[in-house]
Amino acid sequence: MINILPQRENEIIQSEENKKIILIFEILIIIFFVCLIFILVSIEIYISGRVEAEKIILEQEKAEFEKSGIKDFSEKINLANKTFSDLNSFYKNQIKSTEIFYEISQTIPEDIYLTSFSYQKEPSRISLFGFSKSREALLQFKKSLEQKENFEDIYFPPSTWINSKDINFNLNFKIKK
Repeated sequence: MINILPQRENEIIQSEENKKIILIFEILIIIFFVCLIFILVSIEIYISGRVEAEKIILEQEKAEFEKSGIKDFSEKINLANKTFSDLNSFYKNQIKSTEIFYEISQTIPEDIYLTSFSYQKEPSRISLFGFSKSREALLQFKKSLEQKENFEDIYFPPSTWINSKDINFNLNFKIKK
């Protein structure tokens, strides 16, 4: 096409055309940056939402872990307490044989010798067999046993008291718990 416009007019048109192109590019760049800002803001909102959700999940898991840890620890403490209670009950119900032997040995006079000792756990009964040189020593032994707090129901069979010397005797008594 043939251009009949003067040179100056052509330059003005060309200049206006360049300005329009630059304006379009500026608008496109502004639109690009606005879209980029919207995209970045939406990504930031999405990521912050995910981070908050993960924080909430982490706090819930931590709370469950602490509860389960506390629950396990509480169960262990209860089991230990039950075990200690059972042991305490067991030891309270036990009769200390060394103490019983010591108390019996303290009550035996010099003229009496034990030949046999029998212990029955249930119902905590002791049977003694022995030899006494005299009835008086045997009577003193009986009185000494009766004075002890840990012994009850002391029983000498009537046949024990028949002889006055060289007596083979037996006796039974219970141990108080």
